[in-house]
Amino acid sequence: MSHMTDDTLSDALAYRDAGVDIEAGNRLVDVIKPSVRRTHRPGVIGGIGGFGGLFELPEGQWTQPVFVSGTDGVGTKLRLAIDLNIPDTVGIDLVAMCVNDIVVTGAEPLWFLDYFATGKLDVDHAARVIQGIATGCEQAGVALLGGETAEMPGMYQAGDFDLAGFAVGVVDKPKLIQPSRVNHGDVIIGIASSGPHSNGYSLIRKILERDSVDAPFGESTLGETLLTPTRIYVKPLLDVVAHHDVHGMAHITGGGITENLPRCLPAGCVARVTESAWKPPEVFDWLKRTGNVTDEDMWLTFNCGIGMALIVPASDSAEVIKRLETHGEIAMQIGEIAAAADATEAASVERLA
Repeated sequence: MSHMTDDTLSDALAYRDAGVDIEAGNRLVDVIKPSVRRTHRPGVIGGIGGFGGLFELPEGQWTQPVFVSGTDGVGTKLRLAIDLNIPDTVGIDLVAMCVNDIVVTGAEPLWFLDYFATGKLDVDHAARVIQGIATGCEQAGVALLGGETAEMPGMYQAGDFDLAGFAVGVVDKPKLIQPSRVNHGDVIIGIASSGPHSNGYSLIRKILERDSVDAPFGESTLGETLLTPTRIYVKPLLDVVAHHDVHGMAHITGGGITENLPRCLPAGCVARVTESAWKPPEVFDWLKRTGNVTDEDMWLTFNCGIGMALIVPASDSAEVIKRLETHGEIAMQIGEIAAAADATEAASVERLA
């Protein structure tokens, strides 16, 4: 027999009283289903809503499959997106930061999962974020296989949210791109970035204290320019890898060319990079000038206009550039691989004027 009185019932608490709205979460799933469905590719089994996303490797496409995984976030670029109430493109950044890391191994990204966390779930706002993630998945050719929406009252300030993502790709083991492929005399091809991508935004936000996000900049405002999404290079690079002998690739993220290019080189190599080989987007001039940032710190913090670097035989350079241009990329030869004085010396970058 129950001993609960009417007074006891009036004090009863539900999950909603703690700030979590389960029905809002269900509505969000319904809103994003069409966007998620557009990302599906061969191999996807079922749809979103299960306990785990299901993917089956198409039979016969890979003979010695090696899975390559990557995870990342958007960093403090999110703060700028929140402050400007422009959450629509950070989802593209999220996908880009994961799949661009995977493709440099020669792997084809297959699926992506996201984690979206906020203090109070606003269905319309969250849908804008996740639809951006779906757009990024479409650009990369990956399936948005599932995700998690976490409503956590007390963990985030009003309007704040956080993002993380995880992607998986596959490559046949003999085609895996590793540093041992790189030779002295190879050339470096740079592919233009769309801006800072998703790196250096703690410094960018500090520099913004000296200017206004609403200041006109090009055809938009400074703030909107700084929210330009990270370029996704997956489809052009997979095409290049399918037709050319690519010895190395480096996704130029935090640490810039200085720290990322050596990650795809063997010991005893020096990447000689010619700074005058490309013109960075105007936003980098603004960052350097307004923040009085040194050249060294620019190269260690930002991509400085090169979002991806490829290492190929010198004889292939012109054809690789031409193929990248057919995909709408801006590509140019920016340097070469030389031998270090000591064959055991860690790989490094030498900047040339």
